[in-house]
Amino acid sequence: MFQLEYPWLLLALPLPLLVWWLLPAYGERTRAIRVPFFDDVALATGQTPARGAVILRSNWLRRILAPLCWVLVVVATAGPQWLAPPVERTESARDLLLAVDLSGSMQTPDFLDAQGARIDRLSAVKGVVDDFITRRKTDRIGLIVFGTNAFPQAPLTLDHNAVRELLNDLRVGMAGPQTAVGDAIGMAVKMTEHSAQRERVLILLTDGHDTAGRLPAEKAAAIAKDHHIVIHTIGIGDPDASGENQVDLSALERIAKVTGGQSYRGENREQLADIYHLLDRMTPSKVKHSVYRPKVKLYYYPLGLSLLLMLGYHLLMLTVLAPMTRRRDEPVPEPRSA
Repeated sequence: MFQLEYPWLLLALPLPLLVWWLLPAYGERTRAIRVPFFDDVALATGQTPARGAVILRSNWLRRILAPLCWVLVVVATAGPQWLAPPVERTESARDLLLAVDLSGSMQTPDFLDAQGARIDRLSAVKGVVDDFITRRKTDRIGLIVFGTNAFPQAPLTLDHNAVRELLNDLRVGMAGPQTAVGDAIGMAVKMTEHSAQRERVLILLTDGHDTAGRLPAEKAAAIAKDHHIVIHTIGIGDPDASGENQVDLSALERIAKVTGGQSYRGENREQLADIYHLLDRMTPSKVKHSVYRPKVKLYYYPLGLSLLLMLGYHLLMLTVLAPMTRRRDEPVPEPRSA
């Protein structure tokens, strides 16, 4: 669809007519040559002296091209443009972070795969989380790994294939042998600090308790709440174990409760998959739809045409009309008498 960006500038179209009508004609006084025998010259030529002025000659072509070029320039100034068909753009409306524990206890082989073979906890988690990422089509997803320290494994991105590849590269002990739950939450706060999304979700999975965190887990949860982060926790360890291998389910419940999230316990691969399916339903993908119309600027067409017309007119005057005018003005020699 064609439209003008500044249609009110078309009000300038009658401006030359107003100038012609309201302002006096331009005149310039010049010195004349004084001829003492002027009257004799006038009498000899048969002319009657009168007050007058030199008026520049015009022609029909200039009378046509001048208004046309003015109209083209004004139209170019008004910003002609072509609006392309509407384009709908879909954007993510949520940031989703996945925090995976890589402490030494994650290599415990107490999970079963689909064929019934024993696998370690991390392998089971990677399979379930990979399926979860596949279903989240429109969310920006980031990946955090933590052990003795917490690290961002994948930034918040819509490139889910890249996140899945980085997830597949995870190995037990990459972040240290201990468990720093509070640092993992703090990393989530840092990764979403400059995010434009108001809704942010952290799914934190661990099989131990906070033994190495420099930031206490519950204090980190309170900070996360201030940054609008909802934390869902999943504990997959043995609450009856001792030392590093004991999962503190009550602490995970308190962390989730502070931020308005839920806490779960996954004892096997099927239960863990059910938890992620439940979280998938609890936090459905949210998208923002915006419609915009691409604009193609067209001002250079009328502007270029006016320049070409003016250039063509002056070339025509120099090569054709001016010589014809000079020949017409030359005096015709009188025939010689026999």
